[in-house]
Amino acid sequence: MKEKLFRWVVKHRKPIIAFYAVAALVCLFLRQFVGVNYDITSYLPDEAASTVALNTMGDEFEGDIPNCRVMVPNVSIAQALKYKDKIKKVDGVEEVLWLDDAADIDQPLATQDKDTVETYYKKNNALFTVTVNSEKEIEATDAIRDIVGDEGAITGSAMSNALATTSTEQQISIITVAVIAIIFVILVITTTSWAEPILVLLGLGVSVFINWGTNLIFGEISFVTNSAGSILQVAIALDFSVFLLHRFNEERGRHGSVAEDMVQSCCLSSVAVFSSGCTVCIGFIALAAMQFKIGPDLGLALAKGIAISLVSVFTFVPSMFVQFDGFVQKSQHRPFVPPLGKFARLVLKVCIPAAVVILAVVYPARVASTSSDITYYYGTSHIFGSDTRLGQDMDKVKEVFGNSDTYVVLVPRGEVSEEQALSNELKALPEVKSIQSYVDVASPYIPTGMAEKDTLDLVEGEHHSRLVLTVTAPYEGPSTFKLVKKIRCIADKHYPGKAMLAGEGVSTTDLKDTITVDKGKVDLIAVVAVFAVLLLATKSLSLPIILVLVIETSIWINFAAPLYTGMHEFFLAYLIVSSIQLGVAVDYGILIADRYREDRVTMHKREALLETMEACTIPVLTSGSVLLISGFLIHAISSHGVLKQIGWFLGVGVSISLVAVLFALPGFLYVLDGLIGKTTLKAHFLPKDAQDPVSDTTEASAADGSAQ
Repeated sequence: MKEKLFRWVVKHRKPIIAFYAVAALVCLFLRQFVGVNYDITSYLPDEAASTVALNTMGDEFEGDIPNCRVMVPNVSIAQALKYKDKIKKVDGVEEVLWLDDAADIDQPLATQDKDTVETYYKKNNALFTVTVNSEKEIEATDAIRDIVGDEGAITGSAMSNALATTSTEQQISIITVAVIAIIFVILVITTTSWAEPILVLLGLGVSVFINWGTNLIFGEISFVTNSAGSILQVAIALDFSVFLLHRFNEERGRHGSVAEDMVQSCCLSSVAVFSSGCTVCIGFIALAAMQFKIGPDLGLALAKGIAISLVSVFTFVPSMFVQFDGFVQKSQHRPFVPPLGKFARLVLKVCIPAAVVILAVVYPARVASTSSDITYYYGTSHIFGSDTRLGQDMDKVKEVFGNSDTYVVLVPRGEVSEEQALSNELKALPEVKSIQSYVDVASPYIPTGMAEKDTLDLVEGEHHSRLVLTVTAPYEGPSTFKLVKKIRCIADKHYPGKAMLAGEGVSTTDLKDTITVDKGKVDLIAVVAVFAVLLLATKSLSLPIILVLVIETSIWINFAAPLYTGMHEFFLAYLIVSSIQLGVAVDYGILIADRYREDRVTMHKREALLETMEACTIPVLTSGSVLLISGFLIHAISSHGVLKQIGWFLGVGVSISLVAVLFALPGFLYVLDGLIGKTTLKAHFLPKDAQDPVSDTTEASAADGSAQ
């Protein structure tokens, strides 16, 4: 069946190449219609408390929650009011709140409430709380920057999203070009033709273009998917092409024609490549089980990309290599990589100690990687460090005004006395510096019909009243999570089951709760699903256990490091990289295990292991080096904290996985050879007392040499 399919592909190679060329061009055009979302909190589940609160507020109030803070230094009250008026006129700015909205600035400030005054004006610095339309964040923040100048400071999620949009797209373009150049150089070194790298890159590029265009089915994708998705697809899918290419070069000249050589190469590599592709896809599809919707966004897009690459490697890539074989032959060059016999013998010497090391660290690595002492970031407040303009602005504002955020409490409208009691109790919290509500801005004794319309529109909706709280809390962290819980408890006491809370810190709290639940679920689904695929692919009870043990241990080692280095870990980076590392390491493990099982049919275990490592090391290192270099490039070039950390963990994680797969896995295969033979269906391993064809050939050659 497989031979028939691949012969059909090779026979119809010209129409297949034409189809992929047209599809790639069409999808490249369609890419421009795929939207990109940079707001992490918008990926909270619809039923999250903060999401419900935001939706309710959006239905009843014109103004959204403030998402930008603007500080202007060295200004008087009169000058600050002029700045407020200028900012208010910026296209995309919906609302600007300042001291004049919370206090009577016609009266001496010394007679006003000190906490309220210093929330907005302190040491001649004015701090404006601004609401920016989410669809105009880039234009609005650029205009505000022009108004306040370099001495001013702009912070908040609107600024963060705007900066992420502009800087990330520029940086990813640089990274993409660098990755393509690296792939080309590595392929030139590890192949024997100048043309082969070009054909491999064409195959990868076509798959990426098709994935870009077909993302239109999602409407929009997250910034993580848009920024890192293509690079990760190229680096991961490179495995498939490299595995096939190296097998094709082994089979070349053995079957009478180039076309038949390719057919047999596809048949022999299909189990390893298809199993690898399925396990990678499953690792990404597991992300779709997350409530945090950025998981399904990234998981489904990447799974689709890998599936497209998998189909391409068995249709488009073989068609190209057969069609342009003459070009490949004319561009041959001498091998740059020496024979790997010495390396294979080194592996044989150290593989058993390496396997012992894996067994020794598996438990402590697991415990350390899941330790509660690791500090996680869940939201966007730390994605730009102090070496960026946004990070420096955040430090400026914090130095003068301390930590600050805006929360909104929504309560049923009309219960004025209860609203007053709630406001009083919230004011008693040391973190709450000011409140704007109907009972605070107007008066609980003035009927709503007599209040000023601007005041009423700010705090009264059709069914709900809202209390706008200025709190001295960071956007995320243990103190924020405690404060959110405390405010929710107080609001629920006054309005049981009816009060709602929203704000950046509130959304981050919900992100934390959602992602923490998702973590265990995604890990379990991924491991169980990968184990099931390995069980079917290897037809073995022992090999899946060995592979999962080696690979999971390398993942745990990677994510145990923050416990000892003190690194703050973005939870989103953990979820993404752990899935990627699981998928790609399984690729390498399947290739080695499958080749060992194949060689073991005609060789004893020592010779089979040597032959396996000689045949598999180059394709594994080719793919792995591209992925780890890509990771470190993303880390070095990107200023976006989440992407930067994804790059770091990816580079380190792939390095650890390569060491584990190239040294420890052979140790398990060697020591557990008898168990693998007994627990693998139709293994047909060469018995101990049987003659080893490899040994016989070696001995015969040695005898001939002696006779001469």
